[in-house]
Amino acid sequence: MQFVSTRGQSPAVGLSAAIAAGLAPDGGLYVPEVLPAPRALQAGTSLADTAADLLAPFFSGDVLAEALPSICGEAFDFPVPLRALRNSGDHVLELFHGPTAAFKDIGARFLAGVLSRLQTGKGRDLTIVVATSGDTGAAVAAAFHRQPGVRVVVLYPDGRVSPRQAHQLGCFGDNIQALRVAGSFDDCQAMVKQALADRDLQAQVPLSSANSISLGRLLPQMSYYAHAALSHHAQHQRRLNLVVPTGNLGNAMAAVLARALGVPIGQIVLATNANAVLPRYFSGDPYQPAASIVTVANAMDVGAPSNFERLRWLYQGDDAELRAAFRAFAVDDVTIRATIASAHASDGELFCPHTATAVKVLQDLRAGGAKGDWAVVATAHPAKFEAVVEPLIGEAVAVPPALDALLQRPAHAEPLAAHYAALREVLLR
Repeated sequence: MQFVSTRGQSPAVGLSAAIAAGLAPDGGLYVPEVLPAPRALQAGTSLADTAADLLAPFFSGDVLAEALPSICGEAFDFPVPLRALRNSGDHVLELFHGPTAAFKDIGARFLAGVLSRLQTGKGRDLTIVVATSGDTGAAVAAAFHRQPGVRVVVLYPDGRVSPRQAHQLGCFGDNIQALRVAGSFDDCQAMVKQALADRDLQAQVPLSSANSISLGRLLPQMSYYAHAALSHHAQHQRRLNLVVPTGNLGNAMAAVLARALGVPIGQIVLATNANAVLPRYFSGDPYQPAASIVTVANAMDVGAPSNFERLRWLYQGDDAELRAAFRAFAVDDVTIRATIASAHASDGELFCPHTATAVKVLQDLRAGGAKGDWAVVATAHPAKFEAVVEPLIGEAVAVPPALDALLQRPAHAEPLAAHYAALREVLLR
């Protein structure tokens, strides 16, 4: 299989080359030249089995094809349960049982398995540069910590992530460098894209990305949707509809691709915070990126979602068809807080602010008459956002052991101006 740029100005490359590059030379995002045909997929005995089966066509003919089952086995060694909620037909897909308590662990660990194999025998270290709005950076840092031949540079917006997220980002040391940027996530993301497109820099410092712009992150994220939906369909003979909290659109794009490959997923509804670029577009406005707004669901504080290019590619640039296929709703901070408080008071449920956006959207869909089986996607453990959650529920949130171990480590992050020249200087050190 070959992969091309969403912008159509770069030559087709194999999967390993696309993952290693991160971003296409023309600044676009890599996508399959031809999407694999939908096929009859079976519920796997494990997430790793489902992933290997689902991803096999993308690895066809690649040097890593034989290693795919091993990569999946290493990456997917924790549960992703689909848990029923109190209301009939409502579920939550819990993606936060990995080492950093966020769904980003799944793609990051898979990417680490891929790049570690591609780096074997290379004479120069690979520098992975990643922008994070809270959870991506910690997942990438954990996945690549002390991995030979790889350096990770993480950029995050100073003061715009939760205290525990910030601690995670700076607690690894060794081959992981955290940079707290005096700007927004969009500033961080723009700087990363500029670095990846800087050919002179690449000649001196080989670079790759671990954001959701990377195929090595995006493709494995299809696996948990496939595993949940296939298992649910095998048991109930019904498709699973999804409400996906989204910022940079990578998590939702993975669900869209999984459905296109034949996974029995029904509707995919997007939930955002007050950064309503996508809801405005899907309601009929022109697509118009905007400066991001700070919210309590900070990992979704994105005003220019990168994966929108991939979504438009999938629908061949037909805005009318794309708008007809999805709905997107914004949830403000007041409503997010109220949803967290009421879910705990009525049902004893604990949701992080991001998951709460999806919970609220599902509540509104049900109130509007939505039928069928639905799952809200729980993207992070509420203990990562204790400053938001605990005052609302009136008690402490238990910290998962893996997260607690990270919080016990000392942390340090270097300040960085929100200018590409400052990042370039760091990367050349």
